[in-house]
Amino acid sequence: MILQFGAGNFLRAFVDLFVAQLDRETESSLGPVVVVQSTGRERADALNQAGGRYRVLVRGYQDGRMIDEVEAVDSIREALHAGSQWGQILEIGRDPALSMIVSNTTEAGLVLDSADETKAGVPVSFPAKLLAVLLARYETGLPGVWILPCELVANNGSVVRDLVLEQAARWSVTPEALKWLTEECRWVNNLVDRIVPGPPKEHPLLADDPLLLSAEPFAFWAIELDAESAATFPFRGHPAVEIAPDISPYALRKVRILNGAHSAMVARAEETDVRTVRDFVEHPELAPWLETLLFEEIVPVLEGRCEDPAGFARQTLDRFRNPFLEHQLSAIGLHHEAKVAIRLRPTLEEFRERFGRDPERLAAILF
Repeated sequence: MILQFGAGNFLRAFVDLFVAQLDRETESSLGPVVVVQSTGRERADALNQAGGRYRVLVRGYQDGRMIDEVEAVDSIREALHAGSQWGQILEIGRDPALSMIVSNTTEAGLVLDSADETKAGVPVSFPAKLLAVLLARYETGLPGVWILPCELVANNGSVVRDLVLEQAARWSVTPEALKWLTEECRWVNNLVDRIVPGPPKEHPLLADDPLLLSAEPFAFWAIELDAESAATFPFRGHPAVEIAPDISPYALRKVRILNGAHSAMVARAEETDVRTVRDFVEHPELAPWLETLLFEEIVPVLEGRCEDPAGFARQTLDRFRNPFLEHQLSAIGLHHEAKVAIRLRPTLEEFRERFGRDPERLAAILF
């Protein structure tokens, strides 16, 4: 069983789809998935109404050919609302079948909240919620679990672990529980990569599947593990999963180029009528601006630090041109400032340090 913090489009077309594929095509039994929604309850209610079932349209170019496939997802057992069903969520933590916790609360979710100074009621922050679930499991005497935060920050597993331990200090957690948290739970640094813009504007399946999603064929999940841990990692058999002892070069390249380009487009398009990624990369003025930003300002600071950043940038532009995806800039723009701090501002500072001047386009959108 997997407990999933986040009911958004990305996890549903990535982790939940992977679980369905592996459980359908192999002898693994990763599922079911129990989803937790913390902000509102609309998605949780919609998932429950659909019995946790929906489809993903996988469409676009892959290896020089056009892909247009429909993938069924049936891995979600139920969705719970943190505000009104917190007791049920804690019971999932106490379930012996639970093996993994995943999350995607965006960069903005990786903070503590002063409202969580005491362990009373429903925790406010994601780290406090995660800690409460893990403590419920520890108090039941069960073994630790895999913890894979899919938020797009470097060393995300370590970042979430440190936040949870900081929250544990606030709650005066016992030394024995701290030892269990740090030694028995496996906090995994990982990197996710797939463009999931949400539902298509039009498609015949929308009539009977309100949860229908569209996604590109490209999918990549880099997992940082040593050889011993890799041998037991539950998703090791999925073709999109790459396990390596150090994934930092993958993360640097993806966050700075693909995600950096996304956030740069949001900032640059503010005073235009461009609303989607594809419209941006097909615009006669904005497309050259983006290419110059990528190849003259972002790629130069990555040379020698990751494999073929220019090639990855070219592949990224091809992914952005996918004729089937209507990736709304408004969706990318959620929590924009927190994303910019991770995706763009470090590139600005490193460019200055390396070349002794401001990167013209990057500086213009950040000031």
